[in-house]
Amino acid sequence: MPLLALLTFLALVLAAPGCAAVPSRPSASSAPPAPSTAPAATPTVSASEARPPAPGKRVPEKVRVPESASGRYRVVRGEAPPRRGPGEVVRYLVEVEHGLPFDPVKFAREVHRTLNDVRGWGRFRRVDRPPVRLRVALSSPHLTDRECLPLRTGGDLSCWNGSRSIINARRWAEGVPQYEGDLAAYRQYLISHEVGHGLGHHHEPCPGPGHPAPVMTQQSKSLGSCRPNPWPYPHRKPETEPR
Repeated sequence: MPLLALLTFLALVLAAPGCAAVPSRPSASSAPPAPSTAPAATPTVSASEARPPAPGKRVPEKVRVPESASGRYRVVRGEAPPRRGPGEVVRYLVEVEHGLPFDPVKFAREVHRTLNDVRGWGRFRRVDRPPVRLRVALSSPHLTDRECLPLRTGGDLSCWNGSRSIINARRWAEGVPQYEGDLAAYRQYLISHEVGHGLGHHHEPCPGPGHPAPVMTQQSKSLGSCRPNPWPYPHRKPETEPR
């Protein structure tokens, strides 16, 4: 009986589940452990990389932005006419901080295309010398913080400082999560919003769940319960724009 009891005990120990499931030091020849249900650590990605854009949306190239550049603006040379149609023409110029990894001419074209879209504020003529009503200035996070004082942008936000629509190059390059990877649309919002301040418009709240956010909502911070919207007049049809 004692021998039979001993054999029974050894059989139960060897058959017990999980005895070798978590070895203290796994050997190279052992089978890989079962996958964990905890999320694995992932590299940090920009907001524009977080989710793929919807099919058909234009995706600008990704650029790494330095915290600071030269601290000096350069006016983008050249002029561009306003879109055809009635209404006042606003004269403006475009500046880019020297040393940023963006093509100034491409930036100026994107600004002009956004401002003169029929869903935009109106008609804008780009020039390269004063007098102008406003300036659109692409700025490093450090220069943005300096130019926006006494507002606090934290190296992350953009602003209107009384004469310039300061566009934070970090936001221009990375977007924000609430635009779900549509960096082109977020850039249109940045231009429309900050130039809107230059035209005298103030912040507006989200009007209600599911509505397009007013362009003067602080969409870089939150959409509330609204949907992203980069345009002052989103219900106008872009294909009706005169060329």
